[in-house]
Amino acid sequence: QRSLVESGGGSVQAGGSLTLSCAISGSTVTTWCLGWFRQAPGKEQEVVAQFDGSDGLTKYADSVQGRFTISQDSAKKTLYLQMNSLKPEDTAMYYCATAADCGWLLLPRYSTRGQGTQVTVSS
Repeated sequence: QRSLVESGGGSVQAGGSLTLSCAISGSTVTTWCLGWFRQAPGKEQEVVAQFDGSDGLTKYADSVQGRFTISQDSAKKTLYLQMNSLKPEDTAMYYCATAADCGWLLLPRYSTRGQGTQVTVSS
């Protein structure tokens, strides 16, 4: 049984930084996709960063490009999201997720996700 647990969220002022962590336990497949998505009240879920294990490529949403960095420590089975230059519009619940295909990260039936960690950015 695979499980993901996020941590590192909190409240920060605009321009500040946070690093989210996602501890992954259970079986993992190196060719799978690992990613972070967020959901703000009244808005759709948005994948902000992903790492495609099948080709080693990372991808970022335009809204966070240049400010967020996804990384992983395979030995520790931990996924990270470094968030810099945070903006009030980054306020959301952040989730890590894994799926066989990056296109499935937002599909609960085909992905595994954590419970989320709240990020609040004040102006």
